[in-house]
Amino acid sequence: MSDDTYDDRKMPLLDHLIELRNRMLWSIGALVVGFLICFYFAEPLFNFLVDPLADILQRRGLDQGYRRMIFTDLTEVFFTYIKVAFFFGAFITCPVFLTQFWMFLAPGLYRHEKKALAPFLIASPVLFFLGGALVYWAIFPLAWEFFLSFETSGTGGGLPIQLEAKVNEYLGLVMKLIFAFGLCFQLPVVMTLMARVGLATSEGMRRKRKYAIVGVFIAAAIFTPPDPLSQISLAVPIILLYEISIWMARLTERKRAEAEAETEREIDEE
Repeated sequence: MSDDTYDDRKMPLLDHLIELRNRMLWSIGALVVGFLICFYFAEPLFNFLVDPLADILQRRGLDQGYRRMIFTDLTEVFFTYIKVAFFFGAFITCPVFLTQFWMFLAPGLYRHEKKALAPFLIASPVLFFLGGALVYWAIFPLAWEFFLSFETSGTGGGLPIQLEAKVNEYLGLVMKLIFAFGLCFQLPVVMTLMARVGLATSEGMRRKRKYAIVGVFIAAAIFTPPDPLSQISLAVPIILLYEISIWMARLTERKRAEAEAETEREIDEE
């Protein structure tokens, strides 16, 4: 049997729609379960997101009374915990969603297409996690230190300026940065897929490297706080990922050329 064979079970359109519905129900069910579990632990999960700020406040020598966050709406904390639960629930159930997506898609793919797609379904959540880990352990301490530097003690008759962060606004900023870094870390996946379908080439990516570097620093300036350390902390990993994308695109082109040569050889033999 050739490598280009695929599952020859033919299903009518209605059966495909039913299967799609079942896969979606499994995914939604897993998300609901993950959400409920995370909502039970919503407070410690939120505290985990607050830890980088709390550690800096402690190092700055503020009294325990100043280490607080505020909310100005009675429902604010409740809905913030819901967002936290959904955020973590979606992350931990992502493998279930990707598995259901694969089980729906795989029967209609050629064998070589399955081999090509499977690594990307694994790499995508891993890279997103790496991007989120980078922003949590590297960017947050730098960014929060920068913003807290605007606090003043109010000496000389002036009023002190001190941080009293709102619960929902802090979570919104944290989620925005985590998503931004996680999406930026999808660069190798996107560029390699584009190389596979012929929309990008390793040579073209090499020629446009200088423009890509400028674009990376512009994106870093948009997504990160306005201090050089935070911007460099995002820009440098993305530039490295761009170089990895070039290497992966070159590897993809080489494999595609070998596959085409093998196909031509088989045709000539016939």
